[in-house]
This record gives sequence, structure tokens and C-alpha cells, in this order.
Amino acid sequence: MKITLIQVGKTVQSYLVDGVNEYQNRLKHYCTFEVITINPSKIVQSTGNKETIKKMDSSLILGKINPGDFVVLLDDKGKEYDSIQFAEFIQNHQIKSTKNLVFIIGGAFGFTDELYQKSNMKLSLSKLTFSHQMVRLFFTEQLYRAYTIIKGESYHHS
Repeated sequence: MKITLIQVGKTVQSYLVDGVNEYQNRLKHYCTFEVITINPSKIVQSTGNKETIKKMDSSLILGKINPGDFVVLLDDKGKEYDSIQFAEFIQNHQIKSTKNLVFIIGGAFGFTDELYQKSNMKLSLSKLTFSHQMVRLFFTEQLYRAYTIIKGESYHHS
């Protein structure tokens, strides 16, 4: 199974880049993991219109989703899992032979209704609010943690 993380905009804080890279390297031992970064149009951003920016971001994201992908929006209104439940979620998709499990971190203004409709589920990493750049690190760490739980390795302590 391939896991794809689609994110809007580059990660600019070096400590977050280093952290994400660390977990991406660790994930190579467990799965095929790809990060796709959507670079929003500077022209659209310069308008300052939140709806226009959200529509453009969502349009670019939709262009990266393929039929048959299982799409999970990382959304503050989504279902919450603990680390073991998240590992079970990943393992269940492996068992079901999901070809591509796609997680999406949207832009600053969220997702359009069209993107919500195209998704299979919404997942919240916390009730707390984090910057989109921090979510990238938290997500990749939790994905790595999930695989160590699945494999019965000692990284996660219950």
C-alpha cells in the first residue's frame, strides 16, 4: 500500500523540515510514502479573498487525487483516534488491499464542499489547533508510530 500526504505550501521552519525528514526516512522501512506539496498561485493569494484561495487550493488538490484513492482530510472536525486506533486503521487498509491511502492537509482556509464530498473520511489529530506546518511533523510521526505498533516494535509505550 502506498501512503500519500498532500499538503498546501512548503514547510519553511527548518526544525520542522528536519523532523519531517527524519520520520520520512524511518517510514521507508515500512511503506511507500510520498509527500506532494501543492504550491498555491501567488496571484490568487494576492487577492486576499479567502473563498478564492480555498477554491484554488482545493482545485489543485483534486488534481492530485486518483479514482480509487481512499482520501482522508486532516480536519479539526474529524474523527479522533489514539495511536493504537490509528495503527489499526492503517492495518485495516493494508488488509483490505487499499492501493493508495491519501491524507490531505489543506491550506489556511480549509477545504471546499467539493473536496469534502470527494473524501472518504475526516481525521482530527487533536482538539487543539496547530499550524499546518506542525501538523506535517505530527502526522509523519504518528504514521511512523502506527507502523511500529503494527510490527510490535518498542517505539510506542502503552
